[in-house]
Order: sequence, then C-alpha cells, then structure tokens
Amino acid sequence: MKKCLQCSAVLSKSEGECSVCGSRVSSDLTATLRQKNFELETQKTQKLNDQSMDTERWKKIKGLFDAAQELEPKKREKFLDNACGNDVELRREIENLLDSFENAESFMEKPAAREVASMFEDKKTLAANRTTGDLQSEKFIAGTILANRYRIIGLLGRGGMGEVFKAEDIKLNQTVALKFLPDELEKDKAALVRFHSEVRNARQVSHPNVCRVFDISEIEGKHFLSMEFIDGDDLSSLLRRIGRLPSDKAVEIARQLCFGLAAIHDAGILHRDLKPANVIIDSKGKARITDFGIAGLESELKANAGVVGTPAYMSPEQIAGKELTTKSDIYSLGLVLYEIFTGKQAFQSDSIHELLKKQQTTAPTNPSEVLKEIDPIVEKTILQCLEKNPTERPKNALQVAMMLPGGNPLEAAIAAGETPSPEMVAAAPKKGALKPAVAVACLSAVVLLFAFIVFFSGRVKYHEWIPLEKSPEVLAERAASILKKLGYTNAPVDTDYGFGENVNDYYNYADAEQSLQRWERMRSGQPAIIYFWHRTSPRYLEPLQYEMVKPDDPSNDVAGMTKVILDARGRLLEFQAVPPQVKEKTAQTSEVDWSMLFSEAGLDIRNYRQTESNWTPPVYADSSLSWEGTHIDHAEIPVRIEAAAFQGKPVYFQIVAPWDKPLRQEETYSTAPVRAASVIFILVTLSVLVAGVFLARRNLRQGRSDTKGAFKITIFVFLISLAASLLVADHIPDLTKEVSILYKIAGYSLLYAALMGLLYLALEPYARRRWANLIISWNRLLAGDWRDPLVGRDILIGGMLGLGHTVVIYSGPLTRQWLGLTVAPNTGLDISYLQSFKHIWANFLTASMDGIFSAFAPLLLLILLVTIFRKQSLATALLWTLYFLILGLAFASGGLWIAWLWTGLIATLIVVCISRFGLLAMVSFQFFFTLSFHNPITANISSWYFGNTIFAAVVLLGLAIYGFYTSLAEQKIFEAKFLKDVES
Repeated sequence: MKKCLQCSAVLSKSEGECSVCGSRVSSDLTATLRQKNFELETQKTQKLNDQSMDTERWKKIKGLFDAAQELEPKKREKFLDNACGNDVELRREIENLLDSFENAESFMEKPAAREVASMFEDKKTLAANRTTGDLQSEKFIAGTILANRYRIIGLLGRGGMGEVFKAEDIKLNQTVALKFLPDELEKDKAALVRFHSEVRNARQVSHPNVCRVFDISEIEGKHFLSMEFIDGDDLSSLLRRIGRLPSDKAVEIARQLCFGLAAIHDAGILHRDLKPANVIIDSKGKARITDFGIAGLESELKANAGVVGTPAYMSPEQIAGKELTTKSDIYSLGLVLYEIFTGKQAFQSDSIHELLKKQQTTAPTNPSEVLKEIDPIVEKTILQCLEKNPTERPKNALQVAMMLPGGNPLEAAIAAGETPSPEMVAAAPKKGALKPAVAVACLSAVVLLFAFIVFFSGRVKYHEWIPLEKSPEVLAERAASILKKLGYTNAPVDTDYGFGENVNDYYNYADAEQSLQRWERMRSGQPAIIYFWHRTSPRYLEPLQYEMVKPDDPSNDVAGMTKVILDARGRLLEFQAVPPQVKEKTAQTSEVDWSMLFSEAGLDIRNYRQTESNWTPPVYADSSLSWEGTHIDHAEIPVRIEAAAFQGKPVYFQIVAPWDKPLRQEETYSTAPVRAASVIFILVTLSVLVAGVFLARRNLRQGRSDTKGAFKITIFVFLISLAASLLVADHIPDLTKEVSILYKIAGYSLLYAALMGLLYLALEPYARRRWANLIISWNRLLAGDWRDPLVGRDILIGGMLGLGHTVVIYSGPLTRQWLGLTVAPNTGLDISYLQSFKHIWANFLTASMDGIFSAFAPLLLLILLVTIFRKQSLATALLWTLYFLILGLAFASGGLWIAWLWTGLIATLIVVCISRFGLLAMVSFQFFFTLSFHNPITANISSWYFGNTIFAAVVLLGLAIYGFYTSLAEQKIFEAKFLKDVES
C-alpha cells in the first residue's frame, strides 16, 4: 500500500495514478516527493543529511522507511519492532521520517516543499560542490553543446527542483550555471509556471549580493535557466562544517544579506524562502542570495495565497497562510542571522508539527544563552526580527543592517563602488540631533536675523522708500472716480487692478545722471518706480499669458476699455480709453477741459506751455495736444504731457519723463553681449535637457533611479504649481473658458513638474553614489520621517543660513550709508506680494516649489565637480570660487572693494550649506531667503501691508521652531540639577 501525497488517498502499490484526484504517484518515494515540490527541513532531517553515514546504513534506513510507510499503523509497529530490534537510534530516525511523511499533505496542497526526499538526495546548491567528479548525470556528459551556445562542464548539484550544471557560455566566453527542471516536472504546468516566475522575478534584481539570473531556454522539451556561476559554498554547508561564523565575519555576512534582501524588496519582490541553503558565500567571502523559485511580487501576494517555503525558516504569518509583506522575509532573515551568529537553529524539533507550533507561539531561546559572548546589539537585532507581530519587526532590511554593530553600511557600499539605494541613504546611521545649547543658539540666531531684516528694511528696500500709503482697494476707488469725472460712467463687465514696477528705466537714468539727489527723489512717489494700474472692459478680460491680467495683457483694443495709471499717492500718470468702433454722427463735439486731467495728476495747467505733439496716441483720436514743463516734485527735471481726444472726449493722457521710453516704437535695446548671453543660455538649457533625458534613461535602465522619490517630487511640484496658479488666475464665469484656463495651467504645471522629475532622475543617483551624506535628511523626509532629528537640524540650520544671506545683502547698502555715500535702494522685491492675500499664499506655495529647483543648482555643480576631480574638498573649494566669481561679476564689479567681501560671504553661506548640510538644508536656505528678501517686509505696524511681515514671521519662525524641537530628539533644554541636589 502507498499514500497519495495530493489527497492522502490510500492506493495499492501497483497504482501509478491516484483514482481520487488523478495525481501521478511514483513507486519511488524520492521521485514522487520531487514531483510534488516537497522540501520541508527539520532539525532532525537535516541531521540525517549532515551525518556521515555509510552506504549500507543509508540504504537500510531508506528500505525500512519505504516498507513501513506502506503498512497500516498496527502492522507498522510490529514491523519496526522486528526490523530495528535493539537499535533505538535507527527506530527513532525512521519514526521521525514517518511522522513527517504522514503530516505532509497539509503542506502539499498549499503547495509546500520537499522533506523526506531531501534525505535521499544530495542537498546541493549552485556552489555546494566545486568538483564535479563525484556527481553523475544521465542527462548530459561533459562537452555536450546545448542550443549552440552552452558547453556542459559538469554537474554541480541536484535538488528537488532539478539539476544544476556548470557550463561555458560560448558566445560570451564566460562560465555560467544552468538549472534544469526534473523530468517528472516538465509536464507539470504549475511547476513550469513557477520556473518561469523564478526567472521573471530574479531578472528584476541587480545587486552584488544577489545571484544574477540571465534567461530561460528550452531544448528538446527540457526547460533550463541560465544564471551567474558562483564559485563558493552555500551557507548551510559552511555552517555544518564550522559550526558558526566568527563575530566580525558574521556581522559582515549579515549586513550583506540585508543589502541583498533590500534590493529584492526594492524590486517589489518577496523571496519567501530565505534560508542558509539559499545563500552562497563566494570565493571572495561575499554573500549571495539565490533561488527565486517561490518568490513573488508583493503586490500579487494576497492573503490566503498559499503556504510555501521551508517551515524551519518561515514566519508565523507565512505558516498560517496569511498575507505576506517584506516583514515576513525579515523574520526569515532573523532566523538566518540566529544561525550565523550561534551556529544553532532558533527553533529545533523532532517533528514538523511541533516545529510549526513553536514558530507560531513560542519565542526562541535567547542567543546569549546559546553563545554567551554574543554582542548584545546583535542579540537585540535578531530578537526584534523574530517578533511574532510583523508590526514590531524592523520596517525593512536596511534598518536591520543599520542596527548591526560596527561600521557604516552606507560608507561600505560607496567604498565598494556601489550606488546605495534611497532607502539605504535614508537609513544611514547619522542621527543629527543637535546639542541643546547649539539648537538654542541656532533658533536665537534665526529670531535675531529676522528682527534685523524687519528693522533695517526701511533703510534698504525700495518699497520702504516709496510712499505706499494707500492700499490697492483705496487706489481702485480713486481710479474709478477719475473715470466718472472724465465721462466714462457705464458699468464695466470686468475690472482688474494691481501694482506694477518700472525699475530699470529710472535706475539707468539715475546712474547716468549721477545727481546726489537721484535716489532721494523716490521718496516723493515720483518717479513712479512702483505704480498702480486699473483696467475696465465691457467684456471679460482674457489674458494671453499666465492667465493673469496685466497692464498690457490683454491688449487695450476693445471699444470701451479703459486703463488708468496712478502713482503710489493716487496721482494720475496715464489714462487710456478705446473710442467706439462706429462713430456717432449726431454726437456734439465740444472742447475738452484738459485742466481737469492736469488737476487729477496734481498739476496746474497754467504752469505748462502748449507745444506740438510728437507722441502718437495709443488709441484712435481725432485731435492731440502736448505741453512742456517741469516735474511735479522735482523742478530740475523737464517733462512732457501728451493728450488726445475723440469727438470731444479725452481718450489719452500721459506724463512723459526723460527716462520713459516709447515702448511701441521699434527700437533694439539689446547689445551684442546680451544677445550672445541669451544664445548661450538657450544652448546650455537645451544641453542640460538633452543630458538629463540621457542620464535619466540610463539610470532607469540600470535600476539606479529613485523612481519613488522622483514620483513624489513630480506630484508635489505639479500640485503646488497648479494650486498657486489657480489662486492668482483671473477666472471667468464661463464654463468653456474656465476649462480652457484649467487646461493651460495644468499643462504648464505638468511641464514644470516633468522637468523637475527628469532632473531628479538624472542627478539624484550620482549624488547617492558620489556624496550620499548630502541627501540623507532629504531621503528621510521623502520617506515621511518628519520627526527625524536630522530633518529638523537641516531645516533649522538651512533657514538660519538663508536669513544670513538676506542680512549680508542688506549689509551692502547699509555699509555705504554708514560711510556717507549715496546708495540705491535694493530692488529685490516681488511686487505680486502687494496685490492681495491670495497672492501671498500663492507666493508661499511657489517659494516651496522653487526652493527645490534652486537647491538643485549648487548640488548639480558640486556633484559634477566631485565626479571630475574625485576629491570632495577640492570640489567644495572650486564651487566656492565659481560662486564668488559669478556673484562678484554680477553684483560687485565696479563698486567698492568691500562689496567683494559681501560676495565672498554669500558664496561661503551657499557652499557651507550645500556641502556641509546637504540638499534639504539648501531647500530650507532658499525658502527662508525668498520669504525674507522678496517679500515686502516692514517694521511699520500701521502700514496696510504689515500683514506680509506677520505672515513671513509666522511661517519662518514656525518652521524654525519645528526644526529646533525636532533636532533636539526629545533632549531636555534645561537640566534642573539644583532640584536633584535638593532632593538628595
């Protein structure tokens, strides 16, 4: 009698196929178990394999087992009594085998692995036997050529999933290993599916600690896969020979296993059968994970997908058939580490069921009880991996590597010429917690620097020199009242307004004039460096660019459109009105009272001499006039006043100062150097784009790109750009046009996000390889670890250095003032901050997005330099020199020698931030700099835009406090030692 391993039906010895389930049943136990993919290892069965039994005893065990398993239980006892006699050890071994065989069906159906068969075949792996003379194969002899490509050298080993041959790849001239399916599995569709799955899964992983699988082929109906030939021993055989690894070597091998397993998990694969027999130690002492026979994609492995694996190395949830995660492999890793460090299995039992029960319900013996001299850190790491609850295990294999004692895995990977994964970088053993005194000093510096900026903004920034006394709403009412006085009383369909600036024209005029009062003039409101514009239209205003209405976008060309330009005090500077397209024949023409327009501009028409007009009106007119006189606030400056009317109604009025240029006239203001610079900029941009596409594609093909990080950044940039643009866009209550606006904004945002993602894919792997410390906190932040001390430290210090950048820029004009020299107010202002509160929010969002983009520029230069010159110190020095020259030529050339000192300080702040603290600190640097420098900050609490200062203070100081608190890592700021003394 014999038993079907699929459905447990009892069959006659002559039956070759089960009459119940139809499964093939071989009369040879070994073949049958191979056919069923049965590979269960217990401590006792492994012992049988490991013992050096003589051939006769081995045959005796096999013969008695074959005979006993066909007998009924009652007859079996009597048979064993007679067969074994007084040989207690022989009887125990056969009973253990019978127990394993009787309980095998619960694993066979799920499917499981091979137990009893493993005792009647050589338990070999790819490299278990480096000589081939002792192994024979009926399939191929040495010298056989397969598929006109592979020359068989010899048989490496034989296992339940087939034979493995050493062969020579004739085409590539390299040694490979060929793994063939057993003959009995060639017609088994499930086995073929697993075989193809093994190749498909393994090919997704490329890592020095994982055996590479090349391809799958078929010859004469026999399937085989080609893989990397590894000259070495499997870890199981090694441990059987030497007991355990020396501590230092054990840590090294353990860390390599962690790296290899992390690479497998990064590919979205669960190994599900990690054990010493599937780890090869090559001739150089490197650990290599092999055998993806039952591995699968994590996304495809759902709950109750089946129990697979080797019970001695399975996690509790794997045994129970529950949903598997990477933490299931972490448990198996813990079991392997236990064996590496102690030389013993964590769970030992004489039967499978007892082993499985221990795996699920009991804790293993503490490693220190097995090996007293084991490192406590190693013991803690192993025991955490072996927690029954998956949530209590380390979150990934890299965290396990970081928990192991000694060395820095990140530095070890880089030294070995590898590109560490983003997870490895994030898990680097760099704590980053600041000492309380240092953290307090940094936070105090942020507060003091921001206070300095607020206090001295009135002496430095040009928006504080100009009398911005009236809010946009007040100026809009002023513009509307002017229109009514001029006879434009029809209610418009659409109205828009805001502030604009005209810096360059007057600054160029002032630089040429060299008057001592050239900068003080700005305090009167004219010249109108900052002006207010107001537009109305009988139709909805639909801008052509950026979906925001501007003074000249859309063009002023629809009958009934008006445009009013005022200075900061509300005095009229310019007026335009588009006359009707069809003339009114009955309209009575009357003289225009131009004195009213002069009065709105704060002028007295009697003080101006009428002259011939030489400026063409921007709108159609039937009469035009011109006057000459002096500037309203500065009598030394001559001005012209141009005006025009249509059918007795004013349509144009403009005060023309010496610095105003006829913008509609075709004049080329660009010089040859400027044009050359533009061409160079375009060529460099295109080159960077092409190089980015090439590098991103190369990194993706080599599996080095941080696709998860790139995806997160792309989505972040897209959403932030979309939100900011929608906030400031001028919306129209028309569904079709509103959808068009959404399409344009989404398209722009998508393009910008795609460029950021492309840049990240191209650059980030080189940063990981060349200078991984620069992106540790960045990777932790991307991983969602907002409370990591290193993240807080870099945000705090980066923000402090960013505010320092603003203070250094302030120091330039302040120094000139202290020296008694004339100084131009700084024009570093984003005028859109003055528009409305929604613009403030939009600029806040844009600053966070642009901070990332701006931070990549110095990182790109630094990585490029370190790649070329190989030395980080030299690359840092060259980056400082480069920034010093660029900033100096742009801002310090032609000025005082001390301007070069400020330039050197700015270059130092930038280079220290990126080279010492990294990418996240540089993002924080740029964000703090943008909100403190381009935002119209004022110390005047009665100013209508003082809210900008409050907003900046809340955001910047709030971020600084977050960085301060996080960087402390729960350290106490003040130690109340005196209380302890009192208590004692």
